[in-house]
Amino acid sequence: MGIDGLIILDNTHRPIIQSGFRASPPAYPLLHIDAFTTALAKAPRASDIDPVLYVPTPEAPSACCHVHRGDVRILCPISGDVDPLLAFAFLQTFIEILLEYFETLSAATLKDNFDVVYQLLEETLDSGGHPSTTSTNALRDIVLPPSLFSKLLANVATPGSLGVGGSGSGVGAGAGAGAFASPIPWRKAGLKYNSNDIYFDVVESLRAVVGKNGTPLSTQVYGKVETNAKLSGTPDLTLTFTNPQVIADPAFHPCVRLQRWTLNKSLSFVPPDGHFVLADYRYAPPSVTAAVPLPISVKAHIAVGDFGGTLDIALTPRTSGRPLENLSVELYIGEDGTGASCAVSGGGSWAFDAKRKVLKWDIPKLAPGSSGSASLRGTFVSSAQTPRPSRALRLQFEIHAHTFSALKVEQLKVTGEAYKPYKGVRGRSLGDIEWRW
Repeated sequence: MGIDGLIILDNTHRPIIQSGFRASPPAYPLLHIDAFTTALAKAPRASDIDPVLYVPTPEAPSACCHVHRGDVRILCPISGDVDPLLAFAFLQTFIEILLEYFETLSAATLKDNFDVVYQLLEETLDSGGHPSTTSTNALRDIVLPPSLFSKLLANVATPGSLGVGGSGSGVGAGAGAGAFASPIPWRKAGLKYNSNDIYFDVVESLRAVVGKNGTPLSTQVYGKVETNAKLSGTPDLTLTFTNPQVIADPAFHPCVRLQRWTLNKSLSFVPPDGHFVLADYRYAPPSVTAAVPLPISVKAHIAVGDFGGTLDIALTPRTSGRPLENLSVELYIGEDGTGASCAVSGGGSWAFDAKRKVLKWDIPKLAPGSSGSASLRGTFVSSAQTPRPSRALRLQFEIHAHTFSALKVEQLKVTGEAYKPYKGVRGRSLGDIEWRW
């Protein structure tokens, strides 16, 4: 069994578009929309909804998997013996396809390009609910991306120019004539570029939980190699790393030859055209007991009293020369929180989100050094006599030109083509830390 279908809702939770649901009763998608809106109405916050909702249906129980992107919600009903991970993996793939086509994902964009979205639904999910064509390189041969050229062509075309009796479907038919012409499903044939370039972005995300005494309780680093290939012809690439032993539990793009990785830890592949994720992985420290060094230190003193409390938070960067950028610190002060009054030193600004009941402190850049520290002091107010703030701070940040694993590209070899491409490599780290106080 596969996925039952997809339903896309706008910010008022009204359906914009949905797939056919050929094997389900007409009321089946409406039951999942009602289950989602009911759960949303009962939840104190939108983020508190379970990602998988149980939906009782007349035939058999089903589940509704859902994700939130921009101002749209995408629902994916499943039934029978179907793993929800399949639904979420397909949802992520479909969102990436929409971003490739439209650059932004919003209800207005999807409504303006309704015909393209419907074609993408039909091509990416077959009648049995199984993912079908999900490579954007193959999809672009079948479904024309929205462009000024295609819109003008559809408006000014004459019956003779389309060659199909004046029907607008002649544009799509012409586009699909060369679909799957390449023997490699993820790469078009006959690509040509004036300059041949390939860029690798090594992006690593740190997820950590830190105890009251500043000792890391849990640290995990997950990375991915984002690639942008602009190469002519059909090049065969071999990418090697200086320290491949730091890569654990890898998941590769279908273009990667797994046997070569197993043999000598090198990546051998014919790349897709444009943007794609070459590999996902988990960082494996040198020893099992080794913890990832945290790039920041936090000292938090928060005292709770009647109808409010005081707080004193100090941040100190621990990076070796690289500043922390887009640093944010959040504290949920409880559902009865009504406001806050704070003062900051060392940079940044604070704000209280009355809807989310969150005190947020934003620092554009925090550099290491003698003056590389920042602090926030103030009070918060609650309508409850005994406030219940969160027992942890949430920190998020970026560090450019830095990776936690120190993964480095050693060499890129090209065979099958006569040119030598320009290779660009850079690193970037993201952090998401729960710091308990």
